Amino acid sequence: MSCFLQIHPTNPQPRLIGQVVEQLRGGAVLVYPTDSSYALGCQLGDKAAAERIRHIRQTDRHHNFTLVCRDLSEIATYAKVDNQRYRLLKAATPGPFTFILQATHEVPRRLQHPRRKTIGIRVPDNAIVRALLAELGEPIMSCTLTLPGDEWPLHDPEEIEDRLRNQVDLIIDGGPGQREPTTVIDLTDAAPHLIRQGLGDASPFL
Repeated sequence: MSCFLQIHPTNPQPRLIGQVVEQLRGGAVLVYPTDSSYALGCQLGDKAAAERIRHIRQTDRHHNFTLVCRDLSEIATYAKVDNQRYRLLKAATPGPFTFILQATHEVPRRLQHPRRKTIGIRVPDNAIVRALLAELGEPIMSCTLTLPGDEWPLHDPEEIEDRLRNQVDLIIDGGPGQREPTTVIDLTDAAPHLIRQGLGDASPFL
């Protein structure tokens, strides 16, 4: 049975944030709100927790996780960002975008695309996520909470609890989420390339 925590969406309670981070460091699988849909997350490099997420999503070992980062400086630790890409990221973050970038050596190889050595990076505009990342001190390894057979990601905390209470350790209720996932933009080539149109408006960057 998972722990269901109601955390204030604009003023997250420090005690509850600390409780979540403590469990993440202990191997927990977390459901948490973002500025788009809800997401599944675990500590960076936790193989067992990542496998549990793959089992929930019913994806194979090649499924690409996203690193949810606190800010641009943290992105630069895990992804190669030149001046042009930095300007684009600065204009789009925080926000409902996922950017595909070349990974640095700080990213575990099993999280990178097997051939292209890339990683998805994201900086959500959400107070709960910002508080979690500040307390944790590193990115959250994450993916959109879309369950097998569903067309859209889950966005209602009560439905999430009904469907996942026996599969995850923590569910954060941060209020209703969005139904749409992030917009995904590939920045590995000379010009940005739209991979998926989601909640974020990609037109200024393409």
